[in-house]
Amino acid sequence: MMLTMASLRTNASSQNIFVVILRFLENFFGSMSTGVGAGFISALLFKYSTLGVENLYNLESCLFVVFPYFSYMLAEGFGLSGIVSILFTGIVMKRYTFSNLSEDSQRFTAALFHLLSSLAETFVFIYMGFDIAMERQSWSHIGFIFFSVIFILVARAANVFSCAFLVNLVRPPQRQISRQYQQALWYSGLRGAMAFALALQSVHDLPDGHGQTILSATISIVVLTVLLIGGSTSTMLEALHVVGDGNEGRRPSSLEDQENYEGNNNAGNIELGSEEGTSTTSKFKLKLQEIQKNTPSLAALDRNYLTPFFTSQNGDSDDDEHGPNREPRRSNELQDLESHGLPARETG
Repeated sequence: MMLTMASLRTNASSQNIFVVILRFLENFFGSMSTGVGAGFISALLFKYSTLGVENLYNLESCLFVVFPYFSYMLAEGFGLSGIVSILFTGIVMKRYTFSNLSEDSQRFTAALFHLLSSLAETFVFIYMGFDIAMERQSWSHIGFIFFSVIFILVARAANVFSCAFLVNLVRPPQRQISRQYQQALWYSGLRGAMAFALALQSVHDLPDGHGQTILSATISIVVLTVLLIGGSTSTMLEALHVVGDGNEGRRPSSLEDQENYEGNNNAGNIELGSEEGTSTTSKFKLKLQEIQKNTPSLAALDRNYLTPFFTSQNGDSDDDEHGPNREPRRSNELQDLESHGLPARETG
């Protein structure tokens, strides 16, 4: 994206701006499709490969760890964004592939990824500290750094509050994002490893010292947000009653609970909205709720189609899962493993 913006700098015509937007959308959706596709392929692979038997746990774990890297290299080979691709691969694999692993592999991979994420974050901040102390910084544009901080706070506020407003228009009261949660989301937006990595790359991509200025501004923003905002986040969350004794756990814990909230409160919300008046906002809200009521939710799509197809959970109907006495039927895989004296893994 930085190279695209650099090309825009040389010819900032309206046609060139349209090309930049088109290239950005092409890159993003192409990278997202690559990541989602790789994640779904991994889910099917682990569902039907039956690697969760004795002496194959290591192979199963290794394939699970290496598969996101395959998504990254595939996207880079197509000239897309490997970071975006690996992000969506991780989302899909966490949702579908992880449940296809054996219990031992699940415990091992969860602990491994937690360790790797902690090490990577620690390494980035150590590297950032060395860069601040040893590299030459460009502090000649203090005004640019100051206004960058202001604009980032304003941009995050516009992003959080506007998106929360649109989400609350179609959500029942029990699932709406409260004002306290919105303020917490805005306040706790730290800029760290990803911002530093992109700014470090801009030193080589942007000419005339502009990349060095961006790097210095980014380091200042990261240090400011991590030390000041990060250090006061817990105090702010307690003041907003997001955590602590004042926090009431009113949010549904699962997709099924969320859908139950929608089903139980949809009609009541429409009746309540009809009493609020005939303003444009109320009519728009009622229209969105009516569309939501008549449209299958993502939770239903996930539960009825995606989860049975890509995982070994809920893959069979109730009649197939239970025997004549309504007892759970043993699968052929489990019976074969037990007949050979091998430990069977749970698939539900």
